[in-house]
Amino acid sequence: MTMTRTLGRSGIEVSALGMGCWAIGGPLWGERGEPFGWGEVDDNESVRTIHRALDLGVTLFDTASNYGAGHSERVLGRALGGRRDRAVIATKFGNRSDERTRRWTGEDGSPAYAVASLEESLRRLGTDHVDLYQLHINALPAPAALDLVDTLEGLVTQGKIRAYGWSTDNPASARAFAEAGPHCAAIQHDESVFLDNAGMFAVCDALDLASLNRGPLAMGLLTRRYQERTAGARGADDVRGVAPEWLVWFTDGVPTPTWVARVEQIREVLTSDGRTLAQGALGWLLARSPRTVPIPGCRTVAQAEENFGTLALGALPAEAFAEVERLLGDLRPAPVG
Repeated sequence: MTMTRTLGRSGIEVSALGMGCWAIGGPLWGERGEPFGWGEVDDNESVRTIHRALDLGVTLFDTASNYGAGHSERVLGRALGGRRDRAVIATKFGNRSDERTRRWTGEDGSPAYAVASLEESLRRLGTDHVDLYQLHINALPAPAALDLVDTLEGLVTQGKIRAYGWSTDNPASARAFAEAGPHCAAIQHDESVFLDNAGMFAVCDALDLASLNRGPLAMGLLTRRYQERTAGARGADDVRGVAPEWLVWFTDGVPTPTWVARVEQIREVLTSDGRTLAQGALGWLLARSPRTVPIPGCRTVAQAEENFGTLALGALPAEAFAEVERLLGDLRPAPVG
């Protein structure tokens, strides 16, 4: 039986791992020509990957209106044709993009755009509702986010969304948003064995929210591929090739040596029960809290089989989890009080 979790106070049941759909969106460019995507992608392979994920028990698929300027939503909608009842769809709003030029054109956290963006997402996805609708502006000031609550509640009442959330790494902002919004069910935040947001888990526990974990494999660092000596630099259309300031795991398209050393520090523990490195990293997240739902990205069937094979393995054993915490103790914030 597939390991499941609940999307917070929405009561929506999902697989304990979801599929992140950023990579299947293909290229997206910033205003200065910088890459915001993961490079070229084979849409047919993406569809096969989504189908394989479903076969392996995955029910949650996380995308966004701006992934590939809407291309990710189109591919996901195509893959879920005739299978919509087997999937929980999460998408996001707040970043405008031009489908024709594949360019990001700016942030928009207004209530009007939340409504307009949803209509566009529904059209691309080929569905009449989204299960989880997430604000996609990490650093939006809390007052601006609170201005969205009435609109989002209205979309719930209309049946166009079942619940909503926010993709943010700020616990205080997440708390204010969830306290104001009765149907706020989840917070998506950066979370991996190397980057633990204890403050966000405190908020999720206090307000009965799911913790959706983006970057669970540190943008690919915690996978076999990027630990092989043959792994070359990322292409010019891959966000890791021109790593922005927040993407510390890669430098000039290759894994940052400091973080490669950290991987080696915990590799043996993460793989001690026969898991792959990626499966160990995902198992750590499942052991971290009963609220976690890691959403690793996949763009090949092989990646789906490895990542979602973790559902059969379950959480990392308690003794292995404790050993990882000991080895990475200097990365964990000191307890308060």
